[in-house]
Amino acid sequence: MPVATAPFGIAEPAFAPVRDVFEQVLVEQDRARATGAAVAVWHEGRWVVDLWGGYSDTARTASWTRDTLVMPYSVTKPFAAVCALVLADRGGIDLDAPLTTYWPELTARTTMRQVLCHQSGLALLEDPAPEEAFYDWDLMCSLVAAQPPLWEPGTACGESALLYGHQIGEVIRRVDGRTLGTFLREEVCGPQGIEFAVGLRDEELSRVADLTGFDASFRRRGEEGSPVMRRALANPPGALDPDVVNGVRWRTAEIAAVNGHGTARGVAGLLVAVEQGRLLSPGMKRAMTSVAASGTDRVLDRQAAWGLGVGIDDDGYGMGGVGGSVAWCSTEGAYVLGFVTGWIADHDRMTRIDNAVRGCLGLPPL
Repeated sequence: MPVATAPFGIAEPAFAPVRDVFEQVLVEQDRARATGAAVAVWHEGRWVVDLWGGYSDTARTASWTRDTLVMPYSVTKPFAAVCALVLADRGGIDLDAPLTTYWPELTARTTMRQVLCHQSGLALLEDPAPEEAFYDWDLMCSLVAAQPPLWEPGTACGESALLYGHQIGEVIRRVDGRTLGTFLREEVCGPQGIEFAVGLRDEELSRVADLTGFDASFRRRGEEGSPVMRRALANPPGALDPDVVNGVRWRTAEIAAVNGHGTARGVAGLLVAVEQGRLLSPGMKRAMTSVAASGTDRVLDRQAAWGLGVGIDDDGYGMGGVGGSVAWCSTEGAYVLGFVTGWIADHDRMTRIDNAVRGCLGLPPL
């Protein structure tokens, strides 16, 4: 049965232009026979936009609902980072201690602070690794531990595309005893009512949207990117393979650099909780949302500024993921926006939605 491209959910009258732009996005994704999307905006203490629409499966038989979960790739990274920051706030981790204090087998002489702001040098695995490493935590961590840093930690930055969550999660496991996914559920998302998880449970699998759009256009965009990023995303293989990422093994594994699953409210909700001081101490929040490393990112091959787990620019902080999903806190506009999509494409959709939000608030476009 056809699913209307008109979005479901709410948009306050003052934010009606956001609904209009999001409806255009849904029409475009439907024409591409892609799965749907969702958007949420938090402003002045409430959700002023909470919209969703389209299909959630490749067979185009199931509707995207308010509770549909989708993988936003690197939008997962702030969730992993917050776990380390919460533990540091409690005195469990010293952000500036050698990481070998907690993980003696690690070859790289780095710190948790350097890991969080992508300065560890552990941006990729140089030796070929099997897809199985994604599903075997100990195997992946042994590969990360043996990998020499690509540069002296602390002297440069480069996004750790697939290894970020293992660098953080292995320290959490050794210090706290819980996996990163369990810590995230029990100490962050559960208490805060945030709809996001790393490592889905069986009862959550029926809510997950399939990712679509891994076509020739997607491959061309990938080929235009940095050669280092292409290497980083290709080893272990599978992170850009729909047969892998839409599979149960992937969805239930803990690959906390990329494979969290959540709603638009969920990805935005983490930044709302950070902004409201519900997760971190004031000092830790400042550390997270201030520039800790900047310059030419050796993986992205462009200028970047990193906080502890988030990207930073003049407007605020947050994170985008391969395929177009984004969570962003605009400190200029005092709003938080989350956009998640099942169609792996570019970030133009998010820019259009964000500019619609800004227009509603009387701000200039980006």
